[in-house]
Amino acid sequence: MKRLAAYGRLICFFVAAMIGVQIPQFVDQYGDAVYAHLNEAKASVAEFQQEADRYFDGSIERLIDYYRASDDPVFIDGGDSIETIYQRYQMLQSAWNQYQQGYWQRYQTTFLSPITDIRREAWTRYDYAVRLTPEALVMAVVVGLFISLLADLLLSLLLWPLRKRRTVAN
Repeated sequence: MKRLAAYGRLICFFVAAMIGVQIPQFVDQYGDAVYAHLNEAKASVAEFQQEADRYFDGSIERLIDYYRASDDPVFIDGGDSIETIYQRYQMLQSAWNQYQQGYWQRYQTTFLSPITDIRREAWTRYDYAVRLTPEALVMAVVVGLFISLLADLLLSLLLWPLRKRRTVAN
């Protein structure tokens, strides 16, 4: 029974380590996706920014207000469209700035405060390539140990009532 438990621990560690080695690659892929979407949004906003520069001292907000103040429903809807594009651009710019703030900030941004549609896209396109970088190896060991210790603790807690009965019965 002890040997089976030892193999179980090894398998648990191995599976957790294989998951851990993938995490840095996924974080990089999420960052690349945010950057790509940011560049696309920047290109979409550029034309409107030129109009805002020419007529409204660079204020896209004033350009949007101008469109909305029109009596023409096409212009009003155009203002809504410009605002949607501009808000998306601002959100992506903020997410990219947050992602670049530091090593741990990349992980926090990817897992705790992501742009959900971009994280879903990164997950869908993820290729499970194993890059054996020092960062990936450290993450594999850390995740492997953490999950193994957590599984061992949970198993010990679940089996604790049985151990107590066994010692009382002897």
